[in-house]
Amino acid sequence: MPKPLKELVIKVVIPARNEVQAITKVIDAIPDIVSEIIVADNGSSDGTAEAARAAGARTVFVETPGYGRACLAGIALAGECDILVFLDGDASDYPEDMIEMLAPILSGEKDFVVGSRLNPTLETGALTLPQRFGNKLACFLMKLFWKSTFTDLGPFRAITKPALERLNMQAPTFGWTVEMQTRALKQGLRYSEVPVRYRPRIGTSKISGTVSGVILAGYYILSTIFIEALRK
Repeated sequence: MPKPLKELVIKVVIPARNEVQAITKVIDAIPDIVSEIIVADNGSSDGTAEAARAAGARTVFVETPGYGRACLAGIALAGECDILVFLDGDASDYPEDMIEMLAPILSGEKDFVVGSRLNPTLETGALTLPQRFGNKLACFLMKLFWKSTFTDLGPFRAITKPALERLNMQAPTFGWTVEMQTRALKQGLRYSEVPVRYRPRIGTSKISGTVSGVILAGYYILSTIFIEALRK
């Protein structure tokens, strides 16, 4: 039987690099059911960590750039909890949607939930053409290799701590999200997607904002899928 909501310890990890314009807005919108908010400051030079602490979050500094490295540092700082939620610090996600996204886990039906951005509420300009293509290709490959029903690699996601520990996450950079999904498939986790809102980010994206970022992200995402397909 699932624990009552009031007994659950839910923590949020926000990887962030130079998101001082958005981080306070993100933190302020996180629902009160969350016990702790952790911002993993991935080498910011604009005061992101200071703004996060002023808004009530704990911070951990991660000097070497890498989305996965920041997430791993946030997990380490979080320590014991029942559920971990991940979202970006650029205000593209709507933290208020966390209640709906957590519902399948809180009911005891699922171990892992991804917020799918690909629904009618998706705002114009929120996802670039390379992002849409990359999502579609990655999800096609996951369906091909593991009969997956994922439609998105959205950064807004929630997972129980025991399920996360089973995945033994290691991807240091842009392969983090798809590594979580492929390993969840391989481990037989109970998973689902929940539609979430998504808007244009505040500031310039480290991935879609540059040609090199798009190429690197595509390389890490696709290589992670093929490595996981070859690995037992």
